[in-house]
Amino acid sequence: MLVSYKWLNEYLDLTQISPKELGDKMSVTGIEVEGIEVPAAGLKKIVVGKVEKCVPHPNSDHLSICQVDIGEEELSQIVCGAPNVKEGIKVIVALPGARIAGNVKIKKGKMRGEVSNGMICSLQELGISENVVPKEFADGIYYLPQAAVVGESVFPYLDLDDSIIELSITPNRADALSIRGVAYEVGAIYNQKPHFENEELIEESTAARDKIKVVVTDEKDAPAYQIRIIENVKIAPSPQWLQNRLMNEGIRPINNVVDITNYILLLFGQPLHAFDYGKLDSQEILVRRANEEETLVTLDGEERKLTPENIVITNGVKPVALAGVMGGLDSEITEQTTTVALEAALFDPLSIRLTSKQFNLRSESSARFEKGINKGDINEACEVAAAMIAKLAGGTVLKDAVVGSTVAVKDEEVKITLAKINRSLGTNLSVSEVGAVFNALQFSYTESDEEFSVTIPPRRWDIHIEADIIEEVARIYGYDKIPSTLPSGETVAGALTKEQLKTREVRSALEGAGVTEAISYALTTEEKSRQFMMRESNITRLDWPMTEDRAVLRMNLISGLLDDVAYNMARKNEQIALYEIGRVFYQDRDPLKNLPLEENHVAFALAGLWQTKDWQQAGKKVDFFLAKGIVEMLLITLGAKDISYVKTSAMKEMHPGQTAEIYLGDDKIGFVGQVHPTIAKAYDIGATFVAELNLAALLAAEKTPLVYQAVSKFPAVSRDIAMVVSEEVANQDVVAAIKAAAGKFLNKVTLFDVYQGTNIKAGSKSLAYSLTFVNPEATLTDEEINKAMEKVTKNLTEELAAEIR
Repeated sequence: MLVSYKWLNEYLDLTQISPKELGDKMSVTGIEVEGIEVPAAGLKKIVVGKVEKCVPHPNSDHLSICQVDIGEEELSQIVCGAPNVKEGIKVIVALPGARIAGNVKIKKGKMRGEVSNGMICSLQELGISENVVPKEFADGIYYLPQAAVVGESVFPYLDLDDSIIELSITPNRADALSIRGVAYEVGAIYNQKPHFENEELIEESTAARDKIKVVVTDEKDAPAYQIRIIENVKIAPSPQWLQNRLMNEGIRPINNVVDITNYILLLFGQPLHAFDYGKLDSQEILVRRANEEETLVTLDGEERKLTPENIVITNGVKPVALAGVMGGLDSEITEQTTTVALEAALFDPLSIRLTSKQFNLRSESSARFEKGINKGDINEACEVAAAMIAKLAGGTVLKDAVVGSTVAVKDEEVKITLAKINRSLGTNLSVSEVGAVFNALQFSYTESDEEFSVTIPPRRWDIHIEADIIEEVARIYGYDKIPSTLPSGETVAGALTKEQLKTREVRSALEGAGVTEAISYALTTEEKSRQFMMRESNITRLDWPMTEDRAVLRMNLISGLLDDVAYNMARKNEQIALYEIGRVFYQDRDPLKNLPLEENHVAFALAGLWQTKDWQQAGKKVDFFLAKGIVEMLLITLGAKDISYVKTSAMKEMHPGQTAEIYLGDDKIGFVGQVHPTIAKAYDIGATFVAELNLAALLAAEKTPLVYQAVSKFPAVSRDIAMVVSEEVANQDVVAAIKAAAGKFLNKVTLFDVYQGTNIKAGSKSLAYSLTFVNPEATLTDEEINKAMEKVTKNLTEELAAEIR
């Protein structure tokens, strides 16, 4: 929201308060000031001039030689290339030595052999955005009013010496999206009462209802709707003061009628729309929902295909405006308009937001309807606009507004005690101090036994409960005056839960393994949320996502980590090892009625090189066994018992030959493996290995007790055994068979060779293991070892059909 300091001064006495001081004060009372800009800053030696004579340049077909009166004894010759320069107009003149926009210095010079003492300027050359320059001057110089005095600075005529304060308005303070709302806010800060003098409305005896009928189909769509008729208007450019005001507020002047509606929008925060009554081709206004396949050409020239979600203004048959968003091209105000139908309304905020989003049409009007408007000002805003149209466009206002619907406006009443205010703020305010705050806010109140009953006017529709009143007291009293206090009560020593402690251990273990923590968005796309899922689930979708890329809650951590991997790979990072601990969100019931189940997971992703090449070692790429090793280290850290790995090809996002599901007993708690090449290509990444575990389940599971044993004083004995088994037999099956038969002295089993190829029949593989035996109480004999190995051989043969080599 842009606020003109000059405009604000019309309602308050700010002569002793500088714009900077005002901005600082507003920022500390709740409405942040983004910045303060003086349009004339950096400009100098720019004056009013009058073109007394204008002739074509003899050596150019587009330049003109102008003799310009700049308030000096002699006329000044200036060569101008603007197509609209002519005799008799007042113009903006940059004198020799002047500074214009972009810090450009103007010098005397020659153009095609003719002397030019300065420059005749357009508004753009003064730094005014092309988006707000009136269309008739968009490609040429700007005409100043004939009343402008030659030789004087142009800044006061164009209000370039004003200070424009940019406010950052939060959704709860939509009342400050109007000059009147800001005036009340500033008045509360400086304990002043703003004074508003509205244009007096003079009506004709002819009733407007004789000219038009207004019907609202559903008052939920348009709780308030009225039309005023103004006849005999003459469309022309707005007076200079009005054009200046709009341009400083970032709005392009169009004509007197349209400019007045925009002026009222800024002043009251009440969007209005002006129809050309003659182009309606009807004496009826019908507000309804659009029909399927209905179309409307809006003011921007685009044809819009409407749906029943859109509220439209119709002439009883066809749409003439998209309610609250944009008017129709067929009924716009033009130079031929003589009768204006002026609309003032309140529309359903949700419908306006949906329509605005559907057509990607964000306007000043739609923004205010979405956030809320002052219901108490709808009628007044319409009356003031009608009176201004009568004054500036020479129109006559027909008697009374034609009302299709009306909304009941009443003050809000909130009760609160002084004790509650002081307890919440940590202050010791008196009744009179709190009362002074309410008076500054222009809130009437009654007080009895330190209990306030505060009446909130409709202009502050954000205030409903005690907390709102407490916030207002804190703002106006001054946040800087609120004392710093420590919490009272007994001090309780904080401590981490077992889950928090174990989670910290997980972080330390992963970081010790060389993996760096990443934090990804919990919101993602529907497609990514359904990838790498460890269980079936419905999605949980946001009603109003900021973007489609952040529309649903994630059901895995891997997709977020792959986005991070892609970001790093695109920036030539060759060593990527990232992990994340976070929640995934499962929804087994109706997502519109029930909250999702939040489950804590841990996941990591490895890509590129694990070990870089240097003078003493070769580079090493990440692989499946590195990822599995990190998983095993993590499970050891968590003390998980009864863990098993099962090869799987069921996950379409994972490589079918390099993926294993991880089970805790009979429950699946995760997976580890390589991302499928097609998925990796979709993320624009290379070979990537990932794992994801249900951390909540692991933390809740029974832990393997930690047992310390003394190092045996007696020597360990190692025996090797090689076998041929079916290639379908898993390593963990072989290890389990060995442990089941080897006896109590078996200390360790290590796989040291895997072979398939020559001399091994198809469909089989050769495995070689090293078995380590140790007796902590005596030296093992060959006979004991041989017996153990015989049992191992027998069990492998019987259980796994192994062929011992």
